Amino acid sequence: MSSALKQIFLMIRVNLGSLPGRLWISLSMVLSVALVVAVLAGFLAMARGFEAALQGAGSPGIAVILGGGTNQETGSDVPAETIRSLTAATGETGMARNAAGGLVLSREIVVPVDVVRASDGAEQTLSLRGMDPAGPALRDRAALSAGRLFSPGARELVVGGRIADEFSGFAVGDKVRLGAVDWTVVGHFSSGGGVFESEIWADLEAVQSAFDRQGQVQSLHVRLEGASGLAALREHLSTLPGAPLTAVSEAKLYAAQSERTSSLIRLFGWPLALLMAVGATAGALNTMMSSVSDRTVEISTLRLLGFGRLPAFAATWVEAVLLSIAGAALGILASWLAFNGWQASTMGANNTKMAFQLDVTTDVALTAGLLGLAIGIIGGALPALAATRLPLTSALRARG
Repeated sequence: MSSALKQIFLMIRVNLGSLPGRLWISLSMVLSVALVVAVLAGFLAMARGFEAALQGAGSPGIAVILGGGTNQETGSDVPAETIRSLTAATGETGMARNAAGGLVLSREIVVPVDVVRASDGAEQTLSLRGMDPAGPALRDRAALSAGRLFSPGARELVVGGRIADEFSGFAVGDKVRLGAVDWTVVGHFSSGGGVFESEIWADLEAVQSAFDRQGQVQSLHVRLEGASGLAALREHLSTLPGAPLTAVSEAKLYAAQSERTSSLIRLFGWPLALLMAVGATAGALNTMMSSVSDRTVEISTLRLLGFGRLPAFAATWVEAVLLSIAGAALGILASWLAFNGWQASTMGANNTKMAFQLDVTTDVALTAGLLGLAIGIIGGALPALAATRLPLTSALRARG
């Protein structure tokens, strides 16, 4: 066993020492693996960034009440009589109350508005969210970064940080035309890179009036009372007459949205990456077969000197694996430099633009790197087997 190990290490050293003479063909394998790894890492980073933007938005201590049998704000409608019943309710409802005994509640509506991006003239659809004065305080991770909050009844906007950074005309003090009326930007807010930063906030009644939606409420956001608050709220809602109402924690609402879209991103990313991986594996197979062919005399000489089949197999396979590892490392580095922190956007749950940031995390890099390693393991196996079956004397004679 000791002799076999020495032979393996010696043949590995010989193989690696001859790499400069096979630089370009070896480099082609490294680059093909790097491309596959970079593409897969890009798709996974996109899915991870989207998940982070949505999962970091919601709070388990906030419930969203929806009407109309839907689990999204789009298509939801909460009747006025239901809102009056909730605000007048006494006893155990699961909803927290303020010092004055009133509910900590915000009636809300989301209106899509079209805005032209000055950088390229492209028209984007953004979310204008009308809310009660209590609405901003119910976003636990959101905080003003400039200016102030909107005043009740006024046509004033508080703009998310991502919109303020990407679109011109949303600086504090600017006038913006949304719909048929002009609005004044009075503040900016941030939420740690979450989905809220892709929204514009305004007073509910001002939005209803400007877009001819008087009396319409799509959702109620309410602070829960304790860990059992959501269950108590659902029980209370089931006793109310009229159309059925759904209560879901804000955290789960956004997590469900991220699950659907990130799954769709992976659905496209994995097949493309695997298809490319098949091509890269074929390339690795061709590269290593060419390498074995170019080193027929070298391998045959070592075999005649007493080196066994196992060292010839192991050395060729290790070379393929090491080249794939180098390619995977290069691909991960390239994806991190190209994609990490890159700003992207997609259609959110309300059919409006949602910005997020690609995130090349450790698990993304590890998953993509393992695919690169698999290319070397699979692509190097057949050439390694071929190296053990070289006809020794005829190979030496052919080169002589």
